[in-house]
This record gives sequence, C-alpha cells and structure tokens, in this order.
Amino acid sequence: MTVGRAVLRGLAIAVPAAIGVAAIYFAGSFQRLPESGSAARQPTPVRVIALAPIEIVPRVTGYGTVAPVREWRAVARVEGEIVARAEGLAPGDLVAGGTALFRIDDTDLRLDLAGIEAQLAASVLKDQTLQASLDLAQGDLDLARQDLARQEQLNAQGVVTQAALDTSRRQELSARSKVSELQSAIALNAAEREVLVTQKASVERSIGLAQVQAPYDLRVTELSADLGQYVSRGQVMLSGEGIEAVDIAAQFPIGRIGPLLRQAGAGTEVTDLKARVRLPAADHEVLWPARVERMGEAIDERTQSSAVIVRVTDPQGQSAAGSRPPLRRNMFVEVELSAPRAEALVLPAEAVQDGAVLVVSPTGTLEKRKVETGFAMQDLVVVIGGLAVGDQVVVTDPTIAVPGMEVKAVEDEARKAAIAALAAGSAPGAGAKPAAAPGSGQGSGQGGGAGKAKEASE
Repeated sequence: MTVGRAVLRGLAIAVPAAIGVAAIYFAGSFQRLPESGSAARQPTPVRVIALAPIEIVPRVTGYGTVAPVREWRAVARVEGEIVARAEGLAPGDLVAGGTALFRIDDTDLRLDLAGIEAQLAASVLKDQTLQASLDLAQGDLDLARQDLARQEQLNAQGVVTQAALDTSRRQELSARSKVSELQSAIALNAAEREVLVTQKASVERSIGLAQVQAPYDLRVTELSADLGQYVSRGQVMLSGEGIEAVDIAAQFPIGRIGPLLRQAGAGTEVTDLKARVRLPAADHEVLWPARVERMGEAIDERTQSSAVIVRVTDPQGQSAAGSRPPLRRNMFVEVELSAPRAEALVLPAEAVQDGAVLVVSPTGTLEKRKVETGFAMQDLVVVIGGLAVGDQVVVTDPTIAVPGMEVKAVEDEARKAAIAALAAGSAPGAGAKPAAAPGSGQGSGQGGGAGKAKEASE
C-alpha cells in the first residue's frame, strides 16, 4: 500500500516535468508561420460584359383596347312596314358596301307621287290655256289702242265728241286690265308648278330612302328590326362598324414618351414613331403593323398615363383562321412604339443598383461606380455617364460583393448577345433572365422571346 502511494507520488512529479521539457524543445517550431499558399483565398468568379456601343431601337410598350374607326346606324328616314330584309342578316355578319339591308313599304309615297304628277300635268295644261287667252287679250288690247289713237285724233279735229273718246279709253283700259290679269295668272301658275316640282322631288327622295343600303363594308353589331315590323321615322333598325380600319388608344405612363423622343433625336415627333400591335396567343404572338395617328387629349387622372392612338388598316383582310384572329372591338392588345435605330451603351436593368454598378478593375478587384442612366425600356437601361467603352460590368450579383475583393471576370457572351437582341428589338423579352452563375451547370438563355411570331407583311 505504501509502495503504491509512492509510485503515484512519483508519477505526479515526473509527468508535468516531462511535459515542460517537451514544450521547451518544440517552442522554436511553433514560432514559424504557416505556409502562405495554404491560407490564400481563390478569386471569386463573376460574370461580366465588356461595354461596347450596340445598336438599339428605342421603344416603349403600352396597352389599350381596339375600337372601330367608323360606326354606322341604319335609321328609318320614312315610316312604314318593312317589306324586305337582307337574307340571313344577323349580329356578327360581314356586309359588303352597297348591300340592300331593308326596304320599307313605299306604297303611300308612290300614291302621293302620282297625285303630284297629275297636278303638274294639270298645271301645264292650265298654263297653255292661260297663254292662249293672253294671246287673245293681247290682240284685243292692240285693237283698243288703235281705236283710242284714232278717236283722239278725230276729237282733236272736232269730228267726234268727248263722250266717244271716253268710251274708247274705257275699252283700252279694260283690254289692258285683262292682259295684266292673264299675265299674273300665268306667273302664279308657274309658281304653283315650282311648288309641285319641289314636292315631287321630296317624295321621290323619300321613296329612295325607303330602301336602306350599307354605306361601306361593315360588321353588324346589333339588329333591331325584322321583316313585317312597322318602323317610325328616326327608329334605329341596325347598328354596324366599319372593318376597313381600327384604332387603339394605348395608355403610356407620362414621362415615357418624352425620353423615347429624346433618345430618337431632335425634331422627332410622336407621329414620326413607328408602331406595331401585338396579341399574345397560346403558342405564338400575332403582330400587326400600325401607324401613329395622334396623341390623346388628356391625362388619365387615376393612372397618370397618356393615350397614343395608333391605327391598323384592313384588320379583317389580315386575319387567318386558326392563327391570326381579326382585331375586334374591345380586344385588349399591346402596342409598341419605336424610334429610329441608334447606338448606345446598354446594360441590363438589374446590374444598376441605387444608381451604381459593380465594375472589375484592371487589377482584378471589384469597384463600385456611380453611373448616370437615360432611357429605359423593358429590362434594359441606356448608360449616358460614369462608364466608358471596355469597362467590365458585373451582370450577376455575387454572394459577397465587397469593393476591393479579388474576382475573376468571366465574359458572358450569351448574355451579351441576348442584350443586343433585345436592344435591337429582334428578341422580345431577351435579357430579362439572368445567366446562371459560373460552375452551376445551368445554361444561360435569352429569357423570353423563344416563341415564334407571326407578323403581317408591311
């Protein structure tokens, strides 16, 4: 027992002493730093694009509803029963210009016309009778004037009495009065005949209005009268809309049109812009060329947007069953306005955060740089200050972005091509989808715009 305690006491003294000796022996090696290569961090790979001027088609997108340029209503101009109607007439039908839509019973009008024509014939006959009487009266007047002249001469010679002279004067006055009366009757008959001619023209016009024709090619929107129905003057029988053109009043946020025009260059007006109308479909999008007609008259108070009216001609003729529907009233469509092509420095919008971008410096470190941007469209912005050609701008958000950290710049060619396509307007939606991070194994696509587009020929 005593021996065991002695052994333990010896170990308690010997072990610490041994540890102390070992610490002194190895102290020199602990003072050496680790090898520098074992602690160095690898540069973080980031995707960049080297800035270079690219061709851009400045454009802005708005939305609006389709409305026909012309609307027409078939209003009854005469009253009566509808005795004829176009075959198969119904809402939605297309009707060619000049088609007889309705015919209203014009029997009473034709009877009125016959009565007026009879009165005109009587007036002509009366005029002939009065003219014959006038000729006779004019002969009597000539004789009376000759007799009066002879009596005046004889009276001056003292051959005839004053009473005989007065009798001749009364005869001449009576003959002259008869002539004047007949002349007035002829003039009155002529005036009455003019009234009859006017009445005849009015009735003939009403007879013409009894048949209602389509003034131009139109689509029937509402049918309010049918065969056998009695219609009164002013009653609407049919409503339709022209199919030769449609207007779209597309709404654009205020401030978007101005930058577009400034990007296009001095002297550009809204009507100088190009336009096209887009209708998304299940497996493709349908495009129509359009023309900018005018600006809207007011700013929408609720949305603070301004209307730009564009026109598409012959939307019905451009339609194709199954692939291109006709533009119809109240159809909601997208309208794109574009200015002439120009060159600019362009970045994806997500690369600009709080007015600054990340740039890879020539020494391979991250640098945060303030930039000035101008026109923006879709997912792109035009850089007008703060960057220069050749600058490597980071287009993906690194996990840790600390200015001054070492990075490895990887040129994102696919993203650059997508941005160029979107800027030129050849790939709608391209560039909106960020490229995959390096090493992730995912391909970098162009985002949207993969669908096929069918466009009407210009």
